[in-house]
Amino acid sequence: MDGMATVTMGLRARRMRRGGMAGALLAAVTAGALMAGCTVNGDGDDGRGSERPQEHGDGQASEGPTGSVLAVKIDNVGAARPQTGLDAADVVYAEQVEGGLSRLMAVYATKLPEVVGPVRSARESDLELLRQFDEPTLAFSGAQSKLLPLIDKAPLKAQTPEDADGAYYRGTDKAAPHNLYLRPERLIGSAPGEDALTTGFHYGAVPTGGSAEDSRTVRYPAARFTFTWSEDRDRWLVSMDGTPTVTTDGTRVGAATVVVQYVTIRKSQFRDFLGNNTPYTQTVGSGRAEVLRDGRSFDAEWKRSDAADGTEFTTADGKPMNFAKGQVWVLYAKA
Repeated sequence: MDGMATVTMGLRARRMRRGGMAGALLAAVTAGALMAGCTVNGDGDDGRGSERPQEHGDGQASEGPTGSVLAVKIDNVGAARPQTGLDAADVVYAEQVEGGLSRLMAVYATKLPEVVGPVRSARESDLELLRQFDEPTLAFSGAQSKLLPLIDKAPLKAQTPEDADGAYYRGTDKAAPHNLYLRPERLIGSAPGEDALTTGFHYGAVPTGGSAEDSRTVRYPAARFTFTWSEDRDRWLVSMDGTPTVTTDGTRVGAATVVVQYVTIRKSQFRDFLGNNTPYTQTVGSGRAEVLRDGRSFDAEWKRSDAADGTEFTTADGKPMNFAKGQVWVLYAKA
């Protein structure tokens, strides 16, 4: 750990000189660098964060920033399921990670669940994706040490267990590293509201055209997502790796709109401890997409000219692609 301590101290000194957000970002570097020395399941961290979180999360609420969305990196391997608080997210992004597996980023703006998790580590792609929001709060368990300087420079509020130990706790239902949970209200206080969702999504009546569809499966090399239309629920019921997705309280997760967005997925500059390259999902640019809503599938085009912009989706005639009100799932598929 001497080498890690040297990295941590060097970053600590640099961040303290920067002022302003240095305290919060310093904690993110410290937690991430310490965790990078213990790697599990291809992450750059073991998901343990700090040893300080109480077993039952009985710390006091911290005074966190409000007015911006809360984005939480959520574990999505079999050992992490069922997840908690996933049904309360406004948007759920699915991205490919090492080994062809998947990881989720849940974005909260209109309401905060009592608990979210399991929380896991950040990836380089997250920084570009989150630029669309105004200084979002990113809750994660750590990151690879070489990625930490980029998180330092990003226009976001990094919140790891080292930053806000009263907001995180270790559950007893799963084995580490799949048992780190977050109490959102102890991190940001209250939900910022719908105006914080600067995604570029357009909501409205179902467009004309499209084709009837009752099920769609999206595959990654070692993961798959299936969305099945339910007339009774008026939702696309989510299944992952062939198993219906339910939360820990038994709620079946269902999306009002599902977006299959075809993007460039390339090698990043980072590797895991086994030498496997970390995929980079490029969310700035343009391309084709398929949008599922109201039991129909619509061909669409997506465009995001700059990282600070949201993503615009249009139909074949160039009109805005209306999403249905409710939870949106965005799955990044390789173009």
